[in-house]
Amino acid sequence: MENLLPLAAEVADLLKKRGETLALSESSMGGLVSAALVAQPGASAFYLGSTVIYTRGAARALYALQGPPAPDVKPLTEPYVAAMADVVREKFGATWALAEMGASGPSGSPYGPGPGTAVVGLAGPHPASITVSTGSAERAANMRAFGVAALELLKERLTRAL
Repeated sequence: MENLLPLAAEVADLLKKRGETLALSESSMGGLVSAALVAQPGASAFYLGSTVIYTRGAARALYALQGPPAPDVKPLTEPYVAAMADVVREKFGATWALAEMGASGPSGSPYGPGPGTAVVGLAGPHPASITVSTGSAERAANMRAFGVAALELLKERLTRAL
């Protein structure tokens, strides 16, 4: 968490200054980003909530009212995760939403990518998506690396939006 907390503090300050809100859907990050954000003083001013979607069944439950986030797009791709972020943003009524899917390790995902691969989608005023590849099968390190990448993407877009 040590490397996530400073980034979360920067993101929290930007969101609070702008009067904007954030919701998340995490998978292989396992709630680390949410924990880092909730650890910030005044989190209730910007943090609406999150889900940790770790199985296909959980994903179906979250998206049951709207169907799959992108039925014509392969999972664990940037378009798919960007569509997930759109659904999370809409469901929570947030200004911004982050969604992430990946394979933290030591094995790959049932969707195909090997360990150390995650895709992060950001919905909001300046949407974006990225693919993160660490080249490692070390589970905890990958979870942290994915979280850092997600927070850095959000910070960059919040800064761009100023």
